[in-house]
Order: sequence, then C-alpha cells, then structure tokens
Amino acid sequence: MHPDPRFRHEDRGLLEALVDQVGFGMVFLTTPDGPRVAHTPLLPAGDGSVRFHLSRGNAMSKWLNGETALIVVNGADGYVSPRWYADTEQVPTWNYVALELEGRVRRMDSDGLVGLLGALSARHEARIAAGEPWTMDKMPPEKLRAMLAGIVGFEMEVLAWRPTFKLSQNKPADERARVADGLAAEGAVGIAELMRRLVP
Repeated sequence: MHPDPRFRHEDRGLLEALVDQVGFGMVFLTTPDGPRVAHTPLLPAGDGSVRFHLSRGNAMSKWLNGETALIVVNGADGYVSPRWYADTEQVPTWNYVALELEGRVRRMDSDGLVGLLGALSARHEARIAAGEPWTMDKMPPEKLRAMLAGIVGFEMEVLAWRPTFKLSQNKPADERARVADGLAAEGAVGIAELMRRLVP
C-alpha cells in the first residue's frame, strides 16, 4: 500500500467490485518451507470474504488452512511521463490501482469447492459472447471427480482492506487532465478512465 493517504479509497463496494472485475490475484504466505506465492482466480463472496482454489500439489496448499495470508489484486496501471505536465520540474512516475487483502484462511469442504467452481465458471462464462456457456455437468462424472481431487478450495475472511488508487491526486486538476489524456493516447485507457471518474 502506498504511504500517501491521498491515494486511499475507502469505498468497500468499489474494492469488492475491483476483486470481481479483475477476478485474479496472488496469495502470499510465509510457510515453514519459506515465503510462497500462488496465482489464482478470486471470487468475492459478498460477505467480506474472498474464495479461491489452488492445485493440491501447490507448495502453499498444505500450509494455508488456519493461517493469516495476504492477497494482492492488481488493477489498471500506466507509466506517467514528465512530458505531460505543464510544470517542467517533474519526474517519471506510475499511476496504478492495487488492493491488498489480509485475513484468516480456512479450507473449504468438497461442497464448498464445487460451489466455488460453479460460481467462478458461471461468472466468467457469462463474459464470453459467443456460444453456450460451459457448466460442470458437461464433464463425465468420473472425470470431474478426478479433476476435483486435484484442487483445494479456500476462503479468506478479510480482516484488512488496504487499497492504493494512485491517480495523480497529488497534482492540480489541470495537470491530472493532461496526464489522463497522455495515458489514454498511449493505450492505458483503463487507468485514464479511473482518473477521470474517481478523482474530483
């Protein structure tokens, strides 16, 4: 989390929407085997918890249950050139959106895992325009059982939400507008749009 308090955003609905829209993140844990990170799809449960699954063979899977872990979700970002400022005494920087989630993790039972996978696939299949959505019932039961045996579901009860929305809030409005225009022109449309929408 960036130390500048101007880059905070405390709208919990916005933070949960970020997790939902990005849908993917990194889980960090210090284990007896050393520090580990796992990359995984994420699903906010709407009750302050986030669900995810890992391969049973992942180096982190055997240690997560009951531990406090950290999840990081990265949103839009973009390089900010000093050329875009009217004030010439500027240096390069990076605007970005990131969210750290800290909380206790519990292992889900098999029904919870199936529910998580069904919800994840439904969420992301709905984003694909063409064709009929994939569902688990399209798998032969024995094949599905074998696939399920290879993964473990987890749920984090989020105890701390630490967001960074670094959107040039430390610059005057006219400079922010120039930076947003520069970012958009260079293809970083997502971060430019967030600058325009979230910073007054």
